[in-house]
Amino acid sequence: MRGQGEEKEQKCVAPQENTVRSRKRKANVAIYLQDVDEEVAEMRRKKHRDCEMTWSPEDDRVSPHQWVSTPSQDDCHQVSLMNAGLLHYNIHNIFVTPVHCAPLPALCWASKDAVWNNMLEKDKTYSRDIHMLEKHPHLQPKMRAVLLDWLMEVSEVYKLHRETYHLAQDYFDRFMPTQRNVFKSTLQLIGITCLFIAAKVEEMYPPKIHQFAYVTDEACTEDEILSMELIIMKELKWSLSPQTPISWLNVYMQVAYLKDTEELLIPRYPQETFTQIAELLDLCMLDVRCLEFSNGILAASALFHFSSLELVENVSALKRVEVEECVRWMVPFAMALREVGGSRMKTFTGIAADDMHNIQTHGSCLTWLDKAYSYQDADLERHSNCPVPSGVLTPPRSSEKTEDLVRVEDVCIN
Repeated sequence: MRGQGEEKEQKCVAPQENTVRSRKRKANVAIYLQDVDEEVAEMRRKKHRDCEMTWSPEDDRVSPHQWVSTPSQDDCHQVSLMNAGLLHYNIHNIFVTPVHCAPLPALCWASKDAVWNNMLEKDKTYSRDIHMLEKHPHLQPKMRAVLLDWLMEVSEVYKLHRETYHLAQDYFDRFMPTQRNVFKSTLQLIGITCLFIAAKVEEMYPPKIHQFAYVTDEACTEDEILSMELIIMKELKWSLSPQTPISWLNVYMQVAYLKDTEELLIPRYPQETFTQIAELLDLCMLDVRCLEFSNGILAASALFHFSSLELVENVSALKRVEVEECVRWMVPFAMALREVGGSRMKTFTGIAADDMHNIQTHGSCLTWLDKAYSYQDADLERHSNCPVPSGVLTPPRSSEKTEDLVRVEDVCIN
């Protein structure tokens, strides 16, 4: 009986020991976790102490921000910075770039100012160096023009978009300043690799790498293109989405021919008009001096030669003084195209009719470039005070559509 009593006593003690250990573990946790009610009460007391403190400009305090109390939820009025003692502080929003008024219409999917500022910010971020060829004594500006002309031809063969070609040109112009003493024999490899990267970025079904190697006539192998791809993307720091001149032109044309806010993303402008302006843009950008101007100004200046100053100001928010230098630089190229008549819009098998104008085309650009260079500086200087040309491109009325070709007006010539 005694033994049974001891066993019962032990059984009764064991649960008590387990209960005690369980409470002890909970107590230890409570040491590190503050009660929520106590934490809220402490925050209210701290807020009350801060509200009782005041600050004046005469005090020798480093920053007044810590003395400005947060308004309570019951307060409906906004705290005035003047009343808070910030008389000598200018508060600027560092996330917004001061720009002209955005020419875009009201958008249902985003803020038009935010979209426009983002486009302008890209023009500043993706900067190019006009003196890049000074780092390559073995290269001449003509070599760059020949390479870009060949890339246009490759783009047309593979039915690549204009945006793809302009991306490749941007990659090339931003990559070259990062290198030194590049030889002429390496230019083709750099150019075709830039186009290879651009096609993967822009095209839905980009050509295969063996197709890019094939057009080089065995001058560049697939392994060389892949190795150069890594080098280029590393030097560009994977920044592969600039706002190209052709994308700027597309926005300008959409705004110029806009009829309905909801149709902003659907091009409504004449395709042949866009093709002619893009052709002038392609020709101008073969000249290395195009690196002096931003992509937005290049597109606006090309549009100016086919339209009017009023239209350019409305669709680009740029003033005459901002585009005048670029417009005058484009005069020889516009004269060359006016003399040869340019080329008509091409058709491509397998390309939708509404996307035909977006396919990059290749013309006799090097011949046109030589013709533009043939004009004497004295002749251009003689007409430097002549008013800039005016075209006939105007936004159509909502009740009519125009598909007429747009001609280039005479530019500062008698």
